[in-house]
Amino acid sequence: PYVTVQADKYKKEAGNPFADGFDAKLTGGLDGKVAVTNDLILDFTINPDFGQVEADPSQVRIDGFQNFFSERRPFFIESSNIFDYQITGSAAGGDYDSDLLFYSRRIGSSPHGYPNTNSGEYVKYPQNTSILGAAKFSGKTKKGWSIGVLESVTERDKATIDDHGKRRKELVEPFTNYFVGRLQKDINKGNTVIGGIFTAVNREHGLDDILHRSAYSGGIDFLHFWKRRTWYIRGNFIYSRVNGSKEAILNTQTTFEHLFQRSGAKEVSVDSSRTSLTGTGGTFRIGKSGGKAGKMGQVLRFETGITLRSPELELNDMGFMLTANEINHWTWIGLHYQRPFSMFRNARLNYNHWFRWDYGGQLLYEQYNFNSHATFRNNWQSGTGVTWNPYDVSNNALRGAGSMRRPPGIGWTYYVNSDYRKKVYGQVNLFKWWGFDNSMIINSAGLTVNIVPFNALNISIGANYNRNWRRQDQYVSQVDYNGTNRTIVGEVDQTTVRFTGRLTYNLTPDLTIQYYGQPFITRPKYNHFAWVSNALTKNLDDRFTRFTPNQISFNNGTYFVDENGDGNTDYSFAKPDFNFVQFRSNLVVRWEYRPGSEFYLVWSQGNTSDAYDELDTPIFSSLFNNAFSGSNNRNIFLLKFTYRFLR
Repeated sequence: PYVTVQADKYKKEAGNPFADGFDAKLTGGLDGKVAVTNDLILDFTINPDFGQVEADPSQVRIDGFQNFFSERRPFFIESSNIFDYQITGSAAGGDYDSDLLFYSRRIGSSPHGYPNTNSGEYVKYPQNTSILGAAKFSGKTKKGWSIGVLESVTERDKATIDDHGKRRKELVEPFTNYFVGRLQKDINKGNTVIGGIFTAVNREHGLDDILHRSAYSGGIDFLHFWKRRTWYIRGNFIYSRVNGSKEAILNTQTTFEHLFQRSGAKEVSVDSSRTSLTGTGGTFRIGKSGGKAGKMGQVLRFETGITLRSPELELNDMGFMLTANEINHWTWIGLHYQRPFSMFRNARLNYNHWFRWDYGGQLLYEQYNFNSHATFRNNWQSGTGVTWNPYDVSNNALRGAGSMRRPPGIGWTYYVNSDYRKKVYGQVNLFKWWGFDNSMIINSAGLTVNIVPFNALNISIGANYNRNWRRQDQYVSQVDYNGTNRTIVGEVDQTTVRFTGRLTYNLTPDLTIQYYGQPFITRPKYNHFAWVSNALTKNLDDRFTRFTPNQISFNNGTYFVDENGDGNTDYSFAKPDFNFVQFRSNLVVRWEYRPGSEFYLVWSQGNTSDAYDELDTPIFSSLFNNAFSGSNNRNIFLLKFTYRFLR
């Protein structure tokens, strides 16, 4: 069992009865573990609390894709390898490699709904969906069966609305059941592995206009090695089905991941009468992972494969999927020198290429890459690579208004790592991308230094800088112009800076101190607005019609457009620029005062600045002036006691 005492201190908001500057709560729950057999374990939790878990890093994207955050909660991390079902996992790497059939962060995520409010009303809104309980049965038997079953139930959550002292509640997340089952069998000493997975999400009525009532997905997979595990063939087939109201299914058809409304798409169309969607996907790959080494210890390896996502595939109720309606092909060839020679301990030379199509047969993407990596005799490591992208079309960039051709370009990357055995070691990462015809520039640099003055203390300090400039083709808004849809784009110059610090100090084997802190800023600034006139033409400037100074004006946060020049505003759109500054930190003192029983002392600090419109201050000044200012700090102090009963 555990007991948690928590106190929150934050800025008081005048007139808001839910923001008086201080909150306190007392909670409790139970965690359990039962060894059903020597190989199979049952874990369960009732009203779990993860207040001691490190905060997620700050992330902001303007391209429309969702952010991926790794799992940090202990209950879901343990035995996660058994439940892992990565749809692709290619040797060449790609965005599609992030797609998962089971993404545990969906359980206990932020609520999906938001209450309807009127002017002058205040809202008390739950930050995360409450997990009532979860159970997990997992392990691997001596006969080669890997078994994983997870069941979780989340609470019916409501927001409280205050209207001058009169209060009401509105549902923001329905009662929901999550289930995942995973089974694999090793055959012939692991040279053949077959398996399957099934996931299910079932919700009660309540938010039927935005959420699926049920969502199911499943897959079968196989892996086979031959010639002493030198060659392999691997693949899977997956499916999904979501059911819900006409409104919910229509919403799914038109979301960023699907965009059935996209003009010019012959393979998809919107059907507002549908109450379900069924999709398929899968991956097939063949490769060579080893073999007889040559005179210099070199081994030729390769992998080639294809991965598919049908237009109706929908995994984001229980899994993670960036986008549907794609067919991706890759090939990777690597020449690896495994024995020392000259100044090297080992070295690798790699070639990759990628192609992508949609289900309408349209070529979307073509890219080629060469990279090399080496470990030197002094244990330093270094690598570099060059990437050429001659053709790129995005079905998502215009948010359903049609496909758009992106500028071709070439990129270069480099890194160097010092000897990690030393008390001070570090890593430098550099990346540069040039778009042809002065269309795009990306500059990225990262530095991490690790200091280990003695074995019990580890300090890590990192800094990352990224500047992304795109000429003209960044999506801004969609507006109506005399019954015709206008897609507004602009030039964007986005700068992002983050610093990350970590400290781990083991005072004794039973007493540890951990600290994590990250100040973060990102600032996209837009100008040279235009509307999309011919998005697929080869010449970048012919894809857009830029507004002249006489056609566009700005006032009080809004751009007004007089496209036909008659002196009247034809349409308007909000200023898209913003300055986002955030600081997140965790300090955790953990004491295991008896075997399996723990005491946690936690201080979490978060600060999201209100300097949203601070666009002209130098970016480093804006970061340090706002990230650590006390005006918006939210401090959470938490004491957690657990007591383990052993049998």
